[in-house]
Amino acid sequence: MTRFFYPSLAVVAVTVMSLLPLTLDPQGYEIRILCIAMLFAALGQAWNIVGGLANQISLGHAAYFGIGAYTSTILLRLFSLSPWLGGILGMVLAVLFALLLSVPTVRLKGHYFALATLGAGEAMRVIANSWASVTGGPVGISVPYSRESSLWMMQFPTVLPNYYLFLIALVIICLVFWKIQTGALGFRLRAIKENEQAAEVIGVDTYRAKLIASTVSAAITAFMGTLYAQFQFFFDPDTVFGVATISVKMALIAILGGVGTLLGPLLGAAFIIPMEEFANSYFGASVAGLSQFAYGVILVVIILINPRGLVALIGQIKNRIFSKGGSQ
Repeated sequence: MTRFFYPSLAVVAVTVMSLLPLTLDPQGYEIRILCIAMLFAALGQAWNIVGGLANQISLGHAAYFGIGAYTSTILLRLFSLSPWLGGILGMVLAVLFALLLSVPTVRLKGHYFALATLGAGEAMRVIANSWASVTGGPVGISVPYSRESSLWMMQFPTVLPNYYLFLIALVIICLVFWKIQTGALGFRLRAIKENEQAAEVIGVDTYRAKLIASTVSAAITAFMGTLYAQFQFFFDPDTVFGVATISVKMALIAILGGVGTLLGPLLGAAFIIPMEEFANSYFGASVAGLSQFAYGVILVVIILINPRGLVALIGQIKNRIFSKGGSQ
């Protein structure tokens, strides 16, 4: 029964998400919020490969995101290269950076690994701020805009095509995560998460497994950076390389939703992004910092109710309902 339930649920969810924008204004605020929610759901799923399955708490994923955004935008500005090709090159550069970062740090554990990745992300932000002749520096960089609609150049008159690009990317990334989670690599990563020394004793190449997970996660994150750049048309180093705006939020979405689970980042993004916008809309103009305080309080309450995230909380509620129904 379960084998058919989850695929059916996934088909229904994708169908609903495909039809939902048809009821909304293609240039409206709501559809932009949905795009951002799907963006961070995909980013949370990418982080989930490393942080969820292997328990490697990375705070440097903003580096990969920024590499993807800047690579595709700079190549588009200088050579009119399609963002699809620029995005692929950005993925390659992000993988190379992930290898450069992971080779010396992948054996680190806990807060040592987190600090090492945090430093790498901050280093990229400093480089982008300093290299103003290429990146625009603190002023930022804009994506050349064409009034002609072109899928090849990712240029559209409305955000509706961007919505479907984010949806397709999210579906593909979820399938990649599911394939890893249910495959041999996923079992190796979960063994590392439970007890890395024991995993090595039984023959798991922990170094290789974490290296593969890091590079796959980096490539996915970089391509989402390309989609983000073509969606926003303007960004600066603090936006795409920001620890709080990208790295921490990716981790928070996965952890709040349910770390190491397929549905976790989806639920986390579906809750956090609209809640953040709601808090900014209703509390942002009243008292400075009140919106972030209200937003933070809600997150703390949910984590206190069930530290394992929304997936576990929903399962707990479902079990109580069915248990009450069964007792009657």
